[in-house]
Amino acid sequence: MATTPYEDASVALPRQRSTAKDRRRGAPLAVAAAVAAGWAALTSYGLILGLAAVGAIGSGGTPAGVTRLGLAVWLLGHGVALDTPTDRISLIPLTLTAFAAWRVARAGVHASRAVGGHRQRGPGRAFGAAAAVAGVYGLLGAGAAALAGTAEISASPWRAAVLTGLFALVAATVGALGTGRPVQTILSRVPAAVRAGVRTGVVAAALIVAAGALAAGVTLAVNGGDAAGMLASYRTGVLGQAGITVLCLAYAPNLAVWGATYLLGPGFAVGVDTIVSPGDVLIGPLPALPPLAGLPSTPVAQFAPALLAAPVLAAMAAGWLLARRSGRPAGVSPWARLAGTAALAGPVAGLLVHLAGVVSSGGLGSGRLAVLGPSGWTAGLVTAVVVSAGVMLGASAARALPVRAVARRR
Repeated sequence: MATTPYEDASVALPRQRSTAKDRRRGAPLAVAAAVAAGWAALTSYGLILGLAAVGAIGSGGTPAGVTRLGLAVWLLGHGVALDTPTDRISLIPLTLTAFAAWRVARAGVHASRAVGGHRQRGPGRAFGAAAAVAGVYGLLGAGAAALAGTAEISASPWRAAVLTGLFALVAATVGALGTGRPVQTILSRVPAAVRAGVRTGVVAAALIVAAGALAAGVTLAVNGGDAAGMLASYRTGVLGQAGITVLCLAYAPNLAVWGATYLLGPGFAVGVDTIVSPGDVLIGPLPALPPLAGLPSTPVAQFAPALLAAPVLAAMAAGWLLARRSGRPAGVSPWARLAGTAALAGPVAGLLVHLAGVVSSGGLGSGRLAVLGPSGWTAGLVTAVVVSAGVMLGASAARALPVRAVARRR
């Protein structure tokens, strides 16, 4: 039966409406990126400004000085080194970095949704939103460097623009691509074994750093009396001591990474020509900072294997989770699959631990404390070997235990 022109039009009308709906955008990209990036920068800076204002109570600091100090610390949290007339401060407070990265990732999510990037199969529109957020964020970083500059402390606006822009590009891309259809499209093209290996490596690296945080916390608790004495020696009053405590908490993730490298064996430095590791401790006079009260004063070479057991157990836990989560694909040997996943998880975890060591390192001045934190690829290489072996052991145990349980029932 032939259709009339009216019936053809009625059939085509919903398709036209659907196309118009797909093309409709919530806001222009420039507006969405400016609002999202500006709000992310304002919230992270507002936190720092509030802490700086509390620490400045009773110290005679002016509102302008506190504002500039907050901008300088905000830039340092993004990896922008601060210059003084004689020194350079480059040790990044990773707690502030993590908070700023979270806010910028959310900015990427909002900008991508505003332009409909979460509904697209391809990542082009989402990545464009992240790039726009990064561009605005870089301009804000340059402006912050220009406003924060004083005779006592300063930062290069060009360096600030580049580093804050790159920081925002990475964080906003993760946020923009991490929600909606683009990430599903990308992950669907990645083999399941690769996804499992990367996921296991990430989990293993996180567990190793968590073990480092536990080790650092235990040693600081054991030497809590010395840490409290150092804090009381500043005689800055309750608010001043609270400010010093907040400063120490800002560097808590740095200490966690340093603790992880200590457990792995290579250790870390607390000054030029120094080393703190299970087999060798060479340190000199240190500033009276409470977190440094937990540093070991002697080597513990006889207990080094026991310390290495912590990263091995973390890797085994990641392998256990891998075996419990993965299935048994037809035509593929479970043991061959586990071996391949473990071989991939090791390098992934090693790379992540190495990157964590890089961002947790820096300097407080150009003198003796110009070198702080782990250096080199040693910790990453040790992590790769330990995680590959530990993941295989943990996954093998998880595979073997159900069989033994069935045998015992029989």
